[in-house]
Amino acid sequence: MSTTLIVIGVLALLVLFFVSQYNKLTRLNVHVDEAFAQIEVQLQRRSDLIPNLVETVKGYASHESDVLQKVVEARSAATSAQGLNEVAAADGSLTSALRGLLAITENYPDLKASANFIALQEELSATENKVGFARQYYNDRVRQLNQALVTIPTSFFAGMAKVVKRDFYEVDSPEKRDVPKVSF
Repeated sequence: MSTTLIVIGVLALLVLFFVSQYNKLTRLNVHVDEAFAQIEVQLQRRSDLIPNLVETVKGYASHESDVLQKVVEARSAATSAQGLNEVAAADGSLTSALRGLLAITENYPDLKASANFIALQEELSATENKVGFARQYYNDRVRQLNQALVTIPTSFFAGMAKVVKRDFYEVDSPEKRDVPKVSF
């Protein structure tokens, strides 16, 4: 009887161990999905600011249509991007286009002094910070998941949990990694 109890106890412990490792991987995978969703929320927030920013700049610098058009096109691409690689590439392109838009504002003192433009710049700057934090949070979660996938004992349960290694959120080029400079 005591041997039976020991066997049952060992089997129960093994089942609990299996369940805990499976749940750990599943939980880490969900955290990565949640972190990516937060990036998308912040990128959408930035995209929502852009039409107002473009309209404000257009009122002062209407002959800068090529720069304004690049921002509009980059925003369109960013809002339709799907998946990590597409979103990261569109994010980089939009950041670059915004950098160009903000650079032309240096030539328009009236625009730089506009209360509406200043408020939009502040909101954009705050949103860019949130995008940066969301990217960092995502990459932290991906690192945790990827570490679990290559370390024992969780690596044994990856296939059963249908969890695979995830890519980090990376912007294409080092120059695109910079937050657009917002100066007053």
